[in-house]
Amino acid sequence: AYRAGVAGILAECGGGCSCATCHVMLDHTWDGTLVGPSTQEADMLSFAVDPTPHSRLACQVELSDKHDGLSLTVAKRQY
Repeated sequence: AYRAGVAGILAECGGGCSCATCHVMLDHTWDGTLVGPSTQEADMLSFAVDPTPHSRLACQVELSDKHDGLSLTVAKRQY
């Protein structure tokens, strides 16, 4: 998301899963199509502002062609 220039993504750690500045919420219709968060990502999400059950760190979401059209919302505030 950072490399693509998505507005609101700070990505202070550069994708290292050591901050929560790429916090996004995935649309629930994509549940089950993505690998869930790792323990490290889940721990970092506990520091995110107002996390939801669909919160993820954009730097940790592994995408493929089957995710074309994926919808997400960038968190209003980043850690």
